[in-house]
Amino acid sequence: MRQNPKSPLSVVLAGGGSAGHVSPLLAMAHAIRERIPDCAIVAVGTKDGLETTLVPAAGYELAFIERIPLPRKPSLDLVKLPLRMSRAVGTRQKILQDAKADVLVGVGGYVCTPMYLAAKSLGVPIVIHEANTKAGLANKVGARYTTYVGTAFADTKIRHAHLVGMPMHQAVASLDRGAAQKAARGRLGLEPGRVTLIVTGGSAGALRLNKAVAESVQSLAGAGIQTLHITGKGKAVRANDGSLLTGELYHQVEYVSAMEDVYAAADLMLCRSGAGTVSEVAAVGMPAVFVPLPIGNGEQARNAAQLVGADAALLIPDEALDAQWIKSHLVPLCLDAPRLARMGTAAAQCGIRDAAERMADMVLLQVRSE
Repeated sequence: MRQNPKSPLSVVLAGGGSAGHVSPLLAMAHAIRERIPDCAIVAVGTKDGLETTLVPAAGYELAFIERIPLPRKPSLDLVKLPLRMSRAVGTRQKILQDAKADVLVGVGGYVCTPMYLAAKSLGVPIVIHEANTKAGLANKVGARYTTYVGTAFADTKIRHAHLVGMPMHQAVASLDRGAAQKAARGRLGLEPGRVTLIVTGGSAGALRLNKAVAESVQSLAGAGIQTLHITGKGKAVRANDGSLLTGELYHQVEYVSAMEDVYAAADLMLCRSGAGTVSEVAAVGMPAVFVPLPIGNGEQARNAAQLVGADAALLIPDEALDAQWIKSHLVPLCLDAPRLARMGTAAAQCGIRDAAERMADMVLLQVRSE
């Protein structure tokens, strides 16, 4: 039971570093605030993550804490871990106490392990969202202390898992691609009636995609396909003379903030298969070719497995993507409107649009159950 049921509900949300953590965190915050407008919300992150700009811009208070990586191999950091974790838990307890937290919501990552331990020690209820098919260590720890665990993917193995989908920006979750297409292409500087390929590799995985697409500008244009190439910040593609690469029907930008415009404008996307991208592609019914980033334990390939299995998307290994593959396989796919329509329908059947609302309901249920 809440300590003071007459006071506004207080929610602390923990997680940060990458957009994969910050975006669902903010989507959940918005959904909670929609249900309880006077809810007090504090986000917890680090000073070197995207949360430093995204959280204040969204109108929420942000508390900073030190990152404590969890070493996976024997090392000096592993020896120091118990002391560092003990000190960190004390700091996190103060954040929860100062916020008069009624519940802690965690999305995983370095921020969350000591936050979960602090909440457990103070008796603050915990709610968890796990975004990946392979659950992270922090959320595995937190799941020991709660039965309220939401997952983005049905195949995720974590204690007390409940499939809810991926919380995402409402503009994406509510998108009608067909109705929004013409206006979205106009805002992105694209021709309204032309077959459109949009390419994005994210901040960390752009290199292979950028090289392959840069070498394919002529073959894509020769087929009448316009390409919007989102290269990633600081990763503009340049010609041999150092100038920005240009070409017929080819447009490059480093970043697009309104992803709903990207999804509306594209007939097909060529992209990495991070958990957020896969979930959004499914939610909006977007045909896609996924090129999993070859890192970790193959989690990006696992993220894409459901859509690939449903014939909603194709998957090509990173090392196989080159200009020849684009010419031989991607160009024909872009021009096959009936197949793209079938892929889009199949993707939408796999998608979940109301994950943020489902997580907000879980948060409120957890609070009321205490």
